[in-house]
Formats: sequence, structure tokens, C-alpha cells
Amino acid sequence: MNRVIIPNGSDAVVAEYGEQVIEEYSGNPFIESLPSILSTEEAIEKMAIYAEYNPKERMLDKHYRIHLVQRLFQCFQPLWIHLDLESRISRVIRQGYLARNPFRAGYAQGLQEGHRNIKGLQGELSNNSVFRTTAAGFTIIGVSGMGKTTAINRILSLYPQVIVHKDYNGINFSMYQLAWLKLDCPFDSSLRGLALEFFRKVDDLLGTEYHKKFGLGRKTINDMLVIMSQIARNTGLGVLVIDEIQHLSKAKSGGDQKMLNFFVTLVNTIGVPVILVGTPAGLSILQSEFRQARRGSGQGDMIWDRLKNNQNWELLVNALWGYQWTKKQIPLTDDFKDTLYEESQGIIDIAVKLYAMSQIEAIMTGREEITPETIRQVANKHLQLVKPMIQALKSGNISKIAKFEDISTVDLDFLGFMERERASIDLQMKMEAMKRTQMKKEQEMRISIKEKVILKLIELDFEPRVVQRAIEEIIENQGNLDINELVVKAIQRITALNKPKKKQKETSVDNDIRVLVIEGRKENRTAYEVLGDNGHIKSHESDFDQTG
Repeated sequence: MNRVIIPNGSDAVVAEYGEQVIEEYSGNPFIESLPSILSTEEAIEKMAIYAEYNPKERMLDKHYRIHLVQRLFQCFQPLWIHLDLESRISRVIRQGYLARNPFRAGYAQGLQEGHRNIKGLQGELSNNSVFRTTAAGFTIIGVSGMGKTTAINRILSLYPQVIVHKDYNGINFSMYQLAWLKLDCPFDSSLRGLALEFFRKVDDLLGTEYHKKFGLGRKTINDMLVIMSQIARNTGLGVLVIDEIQHLSKAKSGGDQKMLNFFVTLVNTIGVPVILVGTPAGLSILQSEFRQARRGSGQGDMIWDRLKNNQNWELLVNALWGYQWTKKQIPLTDDFKDTLYEESQGIIDIAVKLYAMSQIEAIMTGREEITPETIRQVANKHLQLVKPMIQALKSGNISKIAKFEDISTVDLDFLGFMERERASIDLQMKMEAMKRTQMKKEQEMRISIKEKVILKLIELDFEPRVVQRAIEEIIENQGNLDINELVVKAIQRITALNKPKKKQKETSVDNDIRVLVIEGRKENRTAYEVLGDNGHIKSHESDFDQTG
């Protein structure tokens, strides 16, 4: 597809119209401009993400490898539920467009009615009497941490979000098509908050100024909903995804019902499919409104439960296990699969983080291999926040599980864990750097002292080669000494090496005047005083001694 940049907007693609196998999809530029319907094999290939990996990386230093472990979170392994979700989204987008063919009667009339509603802001959304919707959304309810949002984002990314139409089969057709839009439900279930987020997202994508024009004034909530509906018409919105619908249960003053009613109206009067995504905490809200429950089941409700310890679990673990950055690569066994399942209870987010932290633990401790016991220890040590929920799931006791509304608190202290490990690595690196610096300073100091001692001894008429050899032997055997100590030791060593001549009277090394002078300096005594005290200088008083 050819890409273009919308002025003040985002990256978009120029529409390319493909031939349709399904007859009712033909002749509709909104559908023909979408990517082809994918087979199972094509969906797996397009959705899968396998991070870069090189076995040689396992030989890198540990402070690099704990960063490489983060690549685990880039991986996406399609499972059966992802393929089911991809197929459902593919169907709802196309089915929603069937009744919104821009070249069929009624479409232009709907746009005109919407324009009048915005102009007068007195009309109702249900005024479009000639429109018969073909849209049918659905609801996804699943335990937090199962990757619902990640999967939806991955599937939506297979569709260009903005498609630019210019010419359709020789007919001038200038329009921006918004294939999908995803919003998060406001935490306080505020319809105004939802509307403002809608305006901002559309402005970012199309370069419009809806937020400035309609969001900053004194428009009522009903006015803003009418405007949202017209924008959905004008942009040919394919599907609207609302995530985090469990926030509806925290609504005030019936805001949850108002928002649900708006979603129903969006489907019935405009034909935009709505996909609601949330945790079990939002289930009671959806079931309390029969109309929404029915409309949300247009493609069948999707209950996204924890993985069972079966082929799907094995597929996931097999995909992850190849990414090992410990120096010892451990093959996958049933014991590993069962242990990882037991400690994560089939919650994908916990399983991936647990595997990552187990590797970091093995790297940091120097064991450099993962064992089932490592996984258990890491789970016990670092999954404190989710431990009560995991224990409840392990028990299988419905009453215990019911205490945790949606088992949603799976945001374990992974970042804190990583920060602690990185701080530990940084501290070790600093200590090692300090050691290297200290060693370097000591080496430089040793060389400096060595040179000074050699010069001093040469001045005392010792042979340079003998001096150098003696000093090197002393440093090697006795380590660092100060200059005076090294000079004394060197003289003693040199004197011992130089064998005296036979006729020459042996002189005690301890009585060597050079050694005596150096030792005397330590006591702040002059050479004259030292030599006089040791009988090497005759006292002047002896010149007047009459007894001798």
C-alpha cells in the first residue's frame, strides 16, 4: 500500500481496492480497501512476533544480559484464542460496513441528517429512519494479565487505521476512512471524558480540530454524543473498541447506564460495531442491561479465561524457552512446564515475568542456569503482591477466588525488582572500577618509587643492573614499601649478592655506613652524628689526649 502523510495528522495509506470473494462485500469501497481476509496460517504468520536472539549473547557480561532478558516482552505467540479474536474483528468490521456503502441510497441522507443534528443540536440519534444496521459488536471479558489489550492492539495493527480515498472505479470519491478507533473507558465512567478522548484521537489521526471546536465549549453531554455520532459517519468508522469497561462499575449518578445506552445507539442508528473489553468486574454491569448484553453478543461473547495446562500452554512455553541468556542453556522438560504453570496459574503476564526474573536471578547469583527450584524461589520472593490471588487460584475454592473481583492486580513489582537488580549491578561495576583504578594507582606509585630508589642507589655508586634486579626481587617478594625501607632492603640485598674478596675483611651489612646514615635520617640525626656514634669518625677531643 502507498503511504501518505495527512496534513497535521498521521501516517495513512492510499486506498487500493481488491477483488472480493464474498459477493456482498463487492462494490463497497470501505470493504474493498481493507486487507484481504486471512487464513489461519496467514493470521499466525502476520501476528507472531519473535524477538532477535543470538546464542553468542549468552557469553556477554551479566550487566548486558539482564537487559537482553527484556526482549521476552517483545514476543507475541499467537494462540487459538488470538486466531478466534482476529476472525471476529475481521467479520465485525466488514459486516458493519455492509449497510454503510457510500454509493448506495440512504448513506448521503444519513450524513445530511447528522449534519442537521449538529447544526441545531436538537435532534436525537435515533432519527435516522431509513437506516437499518448490519453492525454487531461483541464483548471480551477476561482475567487481567492474559494479554487482551496486547492481542487487540496486535490484531488492529494488521489494518491501516486511516485510508485515503480519491477515486473509485473512475468515480471521484474523496474521503478519509477511519478503519478503527480504540479508546480507554474513563476511570470515573464520565461520558464527557470519553467524548473528549474521542475528539483528541480523531484530531491526532486526521488533523482535524474537533476537540477545540466542540470539546472546549459549554456543550452538554447529549450534544457531544450527537457530534461523536456524526464524526463516526463522516469518517466511515469501521469499529470502535472500548477498553477497561470495568471502570463503568465505578460510575456515579447512573453514568454506566448512560454510556452503555450510547454504545447501543451507536450500533443501532449509525451502524458502527462496538467491542467492549474488560475484566470480570465489568460483567455484572453488562448483564444488567439486556439490550447491551444482546448487542454485545452479536459475534458471541468472548470469555478469556486463564490458560489450561494443555497444548496452548505448551505452545506458549515452547516459544519463550528458546530465549535464554544464562550461560548454561537448559532444555525444556515437563517439570519446568508444570512448575511455571503452578506458580503462574496460567496467567500469561505472570508466566513471562516469572521466566524473565528467574533468568535474572540465575545470572545475578552466578549459578547461570534455571531450575524448577529457581522458579519457585523467585515466585515466593518477588510475587508478593499477587501471592494471595495465586494461592486462591491454586486452591480452586470458588469462595476464595470470589474475594478478588477480577484477579486483576497482576502488576507485580517487576519494575522494582529490575531496579534493585540494576542497582546491584551498578554497585558491583563501580566497585570493580574502583578496584581497577586503585590497582592502577598502586602500580604507578610502585613504578615511581622504584625509579626513585634506583636513582638514589646509583648515586651511591651501586651497579645499575644489580640495583634494578635487587629492587624487582624485593617488590615481588615483599610488596609495597616506602622509599627508605626499599633503599635499606636493596642495599642489604646487593651487599649479600656481592661476594667479598678473600683477603678483604668481611664487613657486617648492619655496620655499612650507608645503611647507618639512612637509618639515622629516620631518627632526624645527621650523618656526622650517626658515624661519630658508631666510631667511624674520631672525636676531636682525642687530639688533646696525653695518655696515649
